Amino acid sequence: MKLDVANYDIAKRMIDIQIPAYKVEAELIGFEGIPQLQDTAEKMMECREQFVGYMLDGELVAFISYEETDQEVEICRLVVHPYHFRKKIATILVEHIVETISQGRPIRVNTGALNFPAKGLYQMFGFRQVRDIEVAPGVFITELRRN
Repeated sequence: MKLDVANYDIAKRMIDIQIPAYKVEAELIGFEGIPQLQDTAEKMMECREQFVGYMLDGELVAFISYEETDQEVEICRLVVHPYHFRKKIATILVEHIVETISQGRPIRVNTGALNFPAKGLYQMFGFRQVRDIEVAPGVFITELRRN
């Protein structure tokens, strides 16, 4: 379901999911400086990304965000609350972008180079690693693309 990020209650719930999820990624990649860890509900409300949420038992537990142009789609965030890891929710959200949103356009995404679960998920959908980018001394993110 599409999320109205301009709604404070929704933005707050998203932050309550995002912070614990990105803390797990920070541990995986050994870097506490992930920008999304600094987000607030107010910052989220100003975000220009489009958000799709995943509900479980009537509660928002995950979301994916993207930006799109006529030429491509960029996945900006894929966030699943740690309580709901390993339930295939991330797979469902990525599949939604690939099958519904992209409409044949290339898709790109960045994730921590050491975030092997995320990289494996994207590769399952045909994403290929393009390059590693150093974002802080000794900290790399991997750009992946699906054409």
